[in-house]
Amino acid sequence: MTNWQSIIIAIPVLLFSLTFHEAAHAWMADRRGDDTARLAGRLTLNPIPHIDLIGTILLPIILILVGSPFIFGAAKPVPVDLRNLRNPKKDHLAIALVGPASNLTLAIFFTLALQVAYLFGLDPFLQSSGITAQGIVLMFLHYGILVNLILGGFNLLPIPPLDGSTLLMTFLPPKAVYWVARLAPFGFFIIIGLFWLGLLAPYFQLFNWLYSMLVIPF
Repeated sequence: MTNWQSIIIAIPVLLFSLTFHEAAHAWMADRRGDDTARLAGRLTLNPIPHIDLIGTILLPIILILVGSPFIFGAAKPVPVDLRNLRNPKKDHLAIALVGPASNLTLAIFFTLALQVAYLFGLDPFLQSSGITAQGIVLMFLHYGILVNLILGGFNLLPIPPLDGSTLLMTFLPPKAVYWVARLAPFGFFIIIGLFWLGLLAPYFQLFNWLYSMLVIPF
């Protein structure tokens, strides 16, 4: 397949994975006592309420245009009102971590699906120059694994507004939490800068290595 054919397959996988991630946040918040996200229509697998102009559309396009080896994005953050939570600190952490956990769950699901496909005769070494049903299935499952590994790892970075920053702030004193939280409006600019400087490459290579291990036939 050409690069553009691969991108056409990767984009729906990315959109579904982002939607699943945000719906998981909304689901956990609702279980912990805050129905803000549910009332805002975010407890859904419909991608439209979750789309963010910068994170869902512009960021993947920029990565494609600059020839990035990795394509990832972010959806619109799920609204959470800490005042509604039964145990604000503990519940907020659970709401944050369920997002990356949802992507790990999807990565496992796609890995199992790929292994089942191998058992039913899908060629793990298929190199197709054209669009075939087998090639599309293979590419879809591969992207399902890789995209979700990267999204899960990406969201664990301790940079606000990513989920990893909530984990970081759980262990920081109040004054430090205040300063970390103030970085939230600039978070994606910091991430793009780190990515541009190549400082995140080793981090993403780790998930690329894990992906290469998962796609080997059992």
